[in-house]
Amino acid sequence: MITGFFLGLALALAALASRAWFRVDEGHVAVLVRFGRAERVGDRLRLYGPGLHVRWPFEVPVVVATLERSLELSGEQRGRNAMTNDGTVLRFDSVLRYVVDEEGVERFLFGLREPLDHVTGVFTCLLRNEIANFGGASEVAAGLSIPPRSVDAGSYALIRSERRRLNRQIDEFVRKRIGDRYGLRFVAVDLVDILPPDELDEALNAVLHAQSAAERDYFRAEADASRRLLAADESVAIARARAEAEAKEISIIARTLAELDRRGVLAAYVSRRRAEVLSEARLSFVKESTR
Repeated sequence: MITGFFLGLALALAALASRAWFRVDEGHVAVLVRFGRAERVGDRLRLYGPGLHVRWPFEVPVVVATLERSLELSGEQRGRNAMTNDGTVLRFDSVLRYVVDEEGVERFLFGLREPLDHVTGVFTCLLRNEIANFGGASEVAAGLSIPPRSVDAGSYALIRSERRRLNRQIDEFVRKRIGDRYGLRFVAVDLVDILPPDELDEALNAVLHAQSAAERDYFRAEADASRRLLAADESVAIARARAEAEAKEISIIARTLAELDRRGVLAAYVSRRRAEVLSEARLSFVKESTR
């Protein structure tokens, strides 16, 4: 009985000892909660940094990561849909990169039950409000208005062309207005992709295919015209060379005949050449007749 008592006591002490300390890893901070009340130093929460710390068994540590994390708002399930001012519904894939600010741990832990869900909701409202007024005549509340522009290609083309400016405006607004409410510090807000609806996507693909086909036919025609032009230039060069050679030959013959005429033997030369030609013609006739 005594042995069992001491064994039970030892196990109880071991269990209490295991609950008398807690560990905080690098990139994290912890808050001790005692009977539902967070431990404070004055008006501020007492934060425990990385390492081992002692606690009472009835105190519960709440660990918060201060590392940079990402809130993925992308894909068919997590992507945000927004309607442009011409009625086109677009899907926006976004990534919100944030860290929990040590100064705002209390707001992050105890301000709301699910702060990231609230951040997602506020960001969605902001995005939809901005997209609905992007390029329109009305202004966006809270000072996040992008100057209106008229683009014949529609709101989707405008948003695609002004994507960097839109991303910068949303990033600035999220950093200044949303982060402080929930104890977060946003590192960046990235619009990863802007996807049109299926029917618009098919139309855009058809336009791109038609444009590609037109460019392919154009370059093919240009290459064929270049090839023909090069062949024509080569033909002209060959004809010019032949003409120059014939002209040079005629010039040489003319000078030779003039020299023969000056010497008074042109008539004899012509007579002899005529006899040679007639002789060759007669010989050819005889050969053909004997076959």
